[in-house]
Amino acid sequence: MTVKRLLLSGDEAVALAALHAGVRLGTGYPGTPSTEILETFDRIGGRAQWSPNEKVALEVGLGSAFAGARTLVTMKHVGLNVAADPLFTAAYTDVEGGLVVVSADDPGMASSQNEQDNRHYARAAGVPMLEPYDSQQAYDFTWLAFELSERWQIPVILRLTTRVCHSKTQVNPRPALQTRPEPHFARDLPARVMIPAYARPAHRRLRQKLAEIAAWNESEGPIEIHEGDPRLGIIATGISAMHAREAAPAAMHLSFGLTYPLPIERLRAFAERVERLVVIEEGDPVLVESLRAAGIPAEGKPEMYRFGELNVERVRRILAQDTRPEAMPPQGRPPELCPGCSHRGVFEALRDLDCIVAGDIGCYTLGVLPPFSAMDTCVCMGASIGVGLGLRHVLPEDQARRVVSVIGDSTFVHSGLTGLAEMVYNPPPTGHLVLILDNGTTAMTGQQEHPGTGRLLDHSATHRLSFEETARAMGVQNVHVMDTNSLKDDALRDLIRDLLARNETSLIITRQPCVLAAPRIRLYEKVNAERRATCAADLVD
Repeated sequence: MTVKRLLLSGDEAVALAALHAGVRLGTGYPGTPSTEILETFDRIGGRAQWSPNEKVALEVGLGSAFAGARTLVTMKHVGLNVAADPLFTAAYTDVEGGLVVVSADDPGMASSQNEQDNRHYARAAGVPMLEPYDSQQAYDFTWLAFELSERWQIPVILRLTTRVCHSKTQVNPRPALQTRPEPHFARDLPARVMIPAYARPAHRRLRQKLAEIAAWNESEGPIEIHEGDPRLGIIATGISAMHAREAAPAAMHLSFGLTYPLPIERLRAFAERVERLVVIEEGDPVLVESLRAAGIPAEGKPEMYRFGELNVERVRRILAQDTRPEAMPPQGRPPELCPGCSHRGVFEALRDLDCIVAGDIGCYTLGVLPPFSAMDTCVCMGASIGVGLGLRHVLPEDQARRVVSVIGDSTFVHSGLTGLAEMVYNPPPTGHLVLILDNGTTAMTGQQEHPGTGRLLDHSATHRLSFEETARAMGVQNVHVMDTNSLKDDALRDLIRDLLARNETSLIITRQPCVLAAPRIRLYEKVNAERRATCAADLVD
């Protein structure tokens, strides 16, 4: 059967490969640049679901893999921080079905709070890592990741970067698998129950697996060598390999896909063939330091190129050892909250009350910018409540009473619940006030669903987590819900002022659909209501 060539982004290619490779479940949490993987997987017929956060997504994926099902778990780079706890121990276990964890890194921080390099996670957790440089490799390496995972019964990280995720290149798919073994569960305590007695030998098994995978990488791993002038040899991985080939087409090039564990002897053999060896890599000097540690003399990039994405011009400058200051990119229009956004009134009130605002991750983070300038901290998902509590505990009373934590609805489900538990367990002497800005969607990443919307990834109806009922059950003393569509002038401002004056724990939920998502939300609710009515009629009949 001839398979049609396609023009796909890296995210779309991963989704298609997952479908073709027989993935039974895709889990994840939305985060740019990874979001489109599960959305595409769902659209083309796969079974996909959003989890409350990345840790839960990986744990669900691990259970699925324990049952022998091929499973895909997706997240952006900072999401792997949240999922690190199960990841490190999952490496010790034997996964029956293939388990592939996508880490979509964001060099240059196009939409992130840091530009961490998740290649460090492969070495730290002891799991293999594959890095594609275009959509074809994203497709092929997804297949390969499942094959490696099942062969060695180990999770595999597929590391993408923003440029690979969102750029479209040609893909030649292979025929889809027609059959896969049915999921089953076979009890295996030493391989799955990581108490110390089982974990100690499991760690030894992990290191043996990695040694075998390294040997496979030396003999069969995905390595490409482009012959050229031996006076310059370039080793590169991921999108950097494509930049390097364009920047220095006459040089000798080696690129490889399985970047942990390294095919160190094949890299050594390449190095011996060239006069000057340069490593081109985005982010941290992970590869060049590994080569030097193995006794392979290699040049890395100057420190100034550690920051931001690489491109062809920057690679040319690296090869020329050009450390002159780079031209500043043209200033773009600063981002701002949308006209009509329900968050505007909240930040106006916080600004006018001169609050100290512990903020969080989401489109409402833009409250830090003029004309509001009403956010004082922003660290990571869910940190607003903990940071706010820390400020309350130590500041003089006059300042402590000005502290407010602001968090979005999706972020609250992701990692704000434990902060609320901390607030009622260790309340500061002055109490504390948390605001959940509920706009009915995960707005910043593209209007995805979450447990607080009452809709699944495909927008069909499910149970809705009630923030107000949850807070009351946890013991928050004052819980208020305000529809910002119908607020009277100064009502929110007056309520905040009143609660800040109390020595009690308080929660305000401001509720108004995102202005961009509102038309779609109305459509989803209408369709779901019609489905419920049809089901009820069927029951009566």
